[in-house]
Amino acid sequence: MNFALILFVLLVISGGLWGLDRFVAGKGRPKDAPAPWWVEYGASFFPVILIVFFLRSFIVEPFKIPSGSMIPTLLVGDFILVNKFVYGIRLPVINLKVVSVQAPKRGDVMVFRYPADPSVDYIKRVVGLPGDRVEYADKHLRINGEEVPRQASGDYLNPDRLYYTPRYLEKLGDVEHQILIEPQAPSFIPQALDFPYRENCTYTSAGVSCVVPPGHYFMMGDNRDASSDSRVWGFVPEANIVGKAFFIWFNFKDWKRLGSFH
Repeated sequence: MNFALILFVLLVISGGLWGLDRFVAGKGRPKDAPAPWWVEYGASFFPVILIVFFLRSFIVEPFKIPSGSMIPTLLVGDFILVNKFVYGIRLPVINLKVVSVQAPKRGDVMVFRYPADPSVDYIKRVVGLPGDRVEYADKHLRINGEEVPRQASGDYLNPDRLYYTPRYLEKLGDVEHQILIEPQAPSFIPQALDFPYRENCTYTSAGVSCVVPPGHYFMMGDNRDASSDSRVWGFVPEANIVGKAFFIWFNFKDWKRLGSFH
């Protein structure tokens, strides 16, 4: 469901009804005569829809985390806020950038439209920037030939599956974050899809090595062995970017998670 499109249609309808009465039909109505019901509804909903549309399109947008691919940073059921202007101002509905602000950085947690189906929103961490060579082999991440620093930080108890997984503190650029790695999971990438610029990637029994094409990004989940990401379905084009996740504002199962992500 394209909620932005639905909101835009409601905005046009309510604004059109309000404007039609204000500047056309209302001029011929007696002063004391009540406005038609459709005018009252239009006048009532138009400013509310306008504010919601503006905030959601240009400032922040709420999302709910549907899967465990970003555990332990984000849990299933987390409600998060996404900054819509940090990477540039885009026209709503068509998602066309009209003002550039800054480019995504390594380590950012980014919401984007899934390249294989742009009607679906995904959330992953930015690992590779345009021009980077990203290698993930034998469960070790290397960018441009240099291994990304990480250190063991104990085991993590998965709240949904009730078993422990080795946890590591990884540093991507200036961002330190936790990742999970399953030692028993295979290193190779099963069922990689056919995607644009797939010729930039080499798959082996140890993993994958890709050169990120211009205007694209390489995304990975923090739950490395339970994430379908750029290793499987390829690169994220700049045009698919929605915004940067920065805040957990609610979780029905754990209120303590409020504000635990930034």
